[in-house]
Amino acid sequence: MATDTALHEEDVHTGSDAWSGGKQPFKASYGKLMMWYFLLSDAFTFAGFLIAYGAMRFSMPTWPVPDYVFSTAPFGIHNAPLIFVTFMTFVLIISSVTMVRAVQEGHRENKRGVIFWMFLTILGGATFLGCQAWEWTTLIKGEGVSVTKNPFSNHFEGGTYVSADELKAAGFIEKDIAHGGDHGHGDDHGDAAHGDDGHGEGDHAHKVNTHYYLAPGTADIPENRYYTKMDHYGKEFAGESFESNTPYLITYHSDGSIYENGAYRSDEDGQIRKEEFGPKAFGALFFFITGFHGFHVLSGVAFLLIILVNVASGLYVKRKNGYEMVEKIGLYWHFVDLVWVFVFLVFYLL
Repeated sequence: MATDTALHEEDVHTGSDAWSGGKQPFKASYGKLMMWYFLLSDAFTFAGFLIAYGAMRFSMPTWPVPDYVFSTAPFGIHNAPLIFVTFMTFVLIISSVTMVRAVQEGHRENKRGVIFWMFLTILGGATFLGCQAWEWTTLIKGEGVSVTKNPFSNHFEGGTYVSADELKAAGFIEKDIAHGGDHGHGDDHGDAAHGDDGHGEGDHAHKVNTHYYLAPGTADIPENRYYTKMDHYGKEFAGESFESNTPYLITYHSDGSIYENGAYRSDEDGQIRKEEFGPKAFGALFFFITGFHGFHVLSGVAFLLIILVNVASGLYVKRKNGYEMVEKIGLYWHFVDLVWVFVFLVFYLL
């Protein structure tokens, strides 16, 4: 009887609410709750990729230094480490601020304010994608990075880059890249390192590395070729020393191609050696992870455009729910921005 009375009293207090269902956890709607579930699963995916990158990086004896890899910017700017990617990051963070403002205007049921701030968010996302496209193009075409090749080379000991004259004095045989001719130990064809390849004075950009060198008694195959260290403009890095395990940009050819095997003199034993390409995993991991994030940004811009059109059409005005759809896409956009902070830290700062 006591039990029946207690149950009866509980029924009286709770009434039909015990079976009503549809309660909102943390006062979040079903749509926002599902967005949080998606973002949580996506966070695990990005975490797995970044952890894999860290494990791969620290298992390698050397790894490209960001100051050398990301040192260019548009309008011919060189030797400006991380300037361009810092601008990209700034643009994406500002777009997150404009997204916050769009959500705030939505809570106020201010249609015009939502349109204005969402448009600025879309503009920021599109700018970021354009910057990333430029960065990829520069790395692929300008620096020769691919999923299978990393021209930011390995040095397993300290050394000094040697000049063409030093290679000839050491008995190396000079060969012409364009014609494959044997030029012996220094002839009237000139020195590519000084912009003179026997064809007269002219633009250094067309005279970079017109020659390579072979050690005496070695076959003329790519694996045995030594190149003098050059930059984009034909400047030779002869006499420039480097510390152990410091990656440097690989050498350039006159047609813009990038060659491995730059010649340097080892500090350990004084022997002339070749610098080798860096670990292949760098390019694959960089393009995959930044590309995966870029796909998220692209998807976000597409969804923002669709929702902006709906806002402009007055679709959400009738719902009177504080433009909840804008808030949901805002959650996604903030997540994309937050993930970039970690990508920026891992790839560009460490």
